[in-house]
Amino acid sequence: MFGIYLKRELGRRKKAALVIALGLALGIALVITVNSVSAGMTQAQDKVLQSLYGLGTDMTVTKARTAPTGDSSGGPRFEFDAKSDDDEDAEQSSDRVMTQGGQALKSSLVAEVAGQKGVASAVGALTLNVTKVDGSFTQGRAESSDGGRAQGQDGPGGGGGSTAAPQVQGGGASFDVNSYSVAGVDVGEQDLGPLAGSAISSGATFTSAQSNAKVAVVSTSYAKENAYEVGSTLTISGTKYEVIGLATPESSESTTDVYLPLKQAQTLADAAGQVTTIYVKATDSQQIDAVKAAIQKNISGTTVTTSADLADTVSGSLSTASDLAAGVGKWLSVAVLAAAFLVAALLTSSAVSRRVREFGTLKALGWPSRRVTRQVVGESMVNGLLGGVLGIALGLAAAYTVTAISPTLTAELGGTGGMGGPGGGGPGGQAAGNTMEIALSAPVSLTTVALAVGLAVAGGLIAGAMGGWRASRMRPADALRSVS
Repeated sequence: MFGIYLKRELGRRKKAALVIALGLALGIALVITVNSVSAGMTQAQDKVLQSLYGLGTDMTVTKARTAPTGDSSGGPRFEFDAKSDDDEDAEQSSDRVMTQGGQALKSSLVAEVAGQKGVASAVGALTLNVTKVDGSFTQGRAESSDGGRAQGQDGPGGGGGSTAAPQVQGGGASFDVNSYSVAGVDVGEQDLGPLAGSAISSGATFTSAQSNAKVAVVSTSYAKENAYEVGSTLTISGTKYEVIGLATPESSESTTDVYLPLKQAQTLADAAGQVTTIYVKATDSQQIDAVKAAIQKNISGTTVTTSADLADTVSGSLSTASDLAAGVGKWLSVAVLAAAFLVAALLTSSAVSRRVREFGTLKALGWPSRRVTRQVVGESMVNGLLGGVLGIALGLAAAYTVTAISPTLTAELGGTGGMGGPGGGGPGGQAAGNTMEIALSAPVSLTTVALAVGLAVAGGLIAGAMGGWRASRMRPADALRSVS
């Protein structure tokens, strides 16, 4: 009886049922779209963070920032070999190798960090900034005022007499400056650290036997720019390294150009027994804050940076869009959904008002109030579920459209003041200044679909509750008075 009556009443009021269902559908579709886009934002941000941290890294430990000393020179210095005066063009080349941020930790702290409660593994790395200067000096000629070579008082033909003041002409210099980053990798622990987020696209990665070998892995972008390939020779500060592999980042553009065995990087920077960054993986991702607090408490002079801390330094359109999705988008979803629920409740209540004669007659025939209420709630639940189905369909279509278009967002990576990993600001507060382009997607999870179904049921219950309450208060006498 319940099903037959339900079907007949819904069929008799198709337009009203469709309006209620469409209102709920729009609200549910907006919720699905916003949640899916927000999930895509989170994935995009994770890609950016992986390029800085390395795959599987939960936090990094770097040396705490210290105030610059008063005798700081303020910039790198380069030394060039003196050339003979007979050389017209003196070709010069010099490399300046510096640890990122100018500060480092003792390698012994890696084991100390690994021993903290909640730490699954810890790996040290040394990040270097290399500035290479190539060019030549062009020596000037000193000439006398009469156009001839200037001669000294005791020179040929000088006779001890004075000569006109010489003039220097034609001197100059031309230099090219090339800067790139180098990461010293613990070859025995490559699953964590700067190289973990990249895949070897050509050649091979380091082996355990190459812990101090003169070999290098080069990023594909840097190799393409400088015409390196497997087997090429890379020279850094006079030391030659054989390129054994090319690395391609799995998630986003690599912020490291060259990877060396850790001991070789330490030798280049004259930083034996030192690292700039300790990469940490926690045993439980839910305990990251507790692990961070333990490291900061037990190991003084360090700064611990988690992915949540680093996320605050990501700016650009990715950050702006994420803020909009999290702020304006979610509040808009709540507002539209609340409006849809209210409209559904009002329409259901209005429909009950137009069915005074019907409900009054049913109660006169012996229907109890709870049965009338159940009938109205049942009709509203069907409307809600229909709205849920339409809303899920619209939401999936919107999410698919966003994924198909894949709008490109930019992420600018700024320094954190304590991040020493590749691409981050060093402990000295240096900003990375790297900009990445991320393609946005809108993945729909089962949780989002379940939320949509729950909203559909809730919308039906709210509308049915208001309509049922009003229907239950009707009396048979109301139906008799409505009969003309």
